[in-house]
Amino acid sequence: MPSRREFLGAMYAPAAACTAASVGLPMPRCGAGALLAELGATPGTPEEIARDEDFWRFAQQAFTVDRSMVNLNNGGVSPSPRWVQEAMKDHLDLANKSPAYYLWQVQEPRKEVARTRLAGAWGVDPEEIAITRNASESLQICQLGLGLAPGDEVLCCTQDYPRMITTFQQRARRDGIVLRQVKIPSPAEDTAKILAIYRDSITERTRLLLVSHVINITGQVMPVREIVALARERGVPTVVDGAHSFAHLDFKLPDLGCDYFGTSLHKWLFAPHGTGMLYVRRDRIPGLWPMMAAAQTQDADIRKFEEIGTHPAANHLAIAEALTFHESLGAARKQARMIYLRERWMERLYASGRARLHTSRKPGCAAGIGTVQLEGLDTAELGAWLWEKHRILVVAIKHAEFEGLRISPSVYSTLEEVDRFCGAVEAALRDGIG
Repeated sequence: MPSRREFLGAMYAPAAACTAASVGLPMPRCGAGALLAELGATPGTPEEIARDEDFWRFAQQAFTVDRSMVNLNNGGVSPSPRWVQEAMKDHLDLANKSPAYYLWQVQEPRKEVARTRLAGAWGVDPEEIAITRNASESLQICQLGLGLAPGDEVLCCTQDYPRMITTFQQRARRDGIVLRQVKIPSPAEDTAKILAIYRDSITERTRLLLVSHVINITGQVMPVREIVALARERGVPTVVDGAHSFAHLDFKLPDLGCDYFGTSLHKWLFAPHGTGMLYVRRDRIPGLWPMMAAAQTQDADIRKFEEIGTHPAANHLAIAEALTFHESLGAARKQARMIYLRERWMERLYASGRARLHTSRKPGCAAGIGTVQLEGLDTAELGAWLWEKHRILVVAIKHAEFEGLRISPSVYSTLEEVDRFCGAVEAALRDGIG
């Protein structure tokens, strides 16, 4: 009987070489489906699996990433596993055989499979899930589609995603609404304090609240369920920006209790670029206008938010492959691995005595994303130096309230790559970057 390491290695051999004799397994075990099933059945707690390098070696090999660089900016956009890429290419090839037939008659109806699977995986009704192009589109549907009058207030945080803040600012110019923004500490570890900040900022004029589940510039996990409950007590609907929580944190949408939730699928789900998802609680659908016009007969139909004209189906259909990959890794195990990688680099840099963490290490306050400021080094210059000298890609954050490097490895990141980043930063602290 082969070891799991031998099994994983054999499964990545070329198809012609994948024979029963090569690993002592019957032929039906060969192929991606068998490999994913094997991974899904791997025993161990999430914390144990997080440290199992044999398990994660599969994830590292499932991607076609460029290993001549170290990509620690997976929070921006993620590569897709090769199976997702291949599925998308197959769907695109089929569409181009006769687009008017295959694109509209064959592929568009099959999008319902992706809708149903997304809804099932995150615990909601398929009739509450719209497939969009990204988190920005999903959230702007809510920000622009809800009826607001001059003087009505909307509430968000100064650390929310800039595009979402810009959306509210444009609506303020156009419709005369009032944008109010709260400030939270970085890191924020006291849930009661966060809730008090939001509670004190909700007024009788507040008509909508936007909150990030995970703040993109620090990785801060916000107490969304509690904030949503607080807003609901005041009769205020809540839009949750889930761009960095979806398929990163282990949760179900009903856990949050929110009215609206928007996310990108090309970040932590590893779906094709240009895929997103919008959840709208079913009783809220009729009251939300779509971004592009839809027929009156669609007023209560979640699909009205997908009325964007001709668009590729291949991206949407390949979401199913990304879901299968995600489910095989396991949401809890994936989150535990991300925390393990974050702790690895944080522990090492913090030991330098010159690292200021803007991301909490307290359980429940963050997952895989972290932001660190290095004493004596300019953040932007350090980010540029890491790329130019070491081909390490990070994000230099310069916010009005703080600055630092945002580090976001992924399941395909190796321990050697994380350690190489730490070594480069330690060299910069020791020798400078001049």
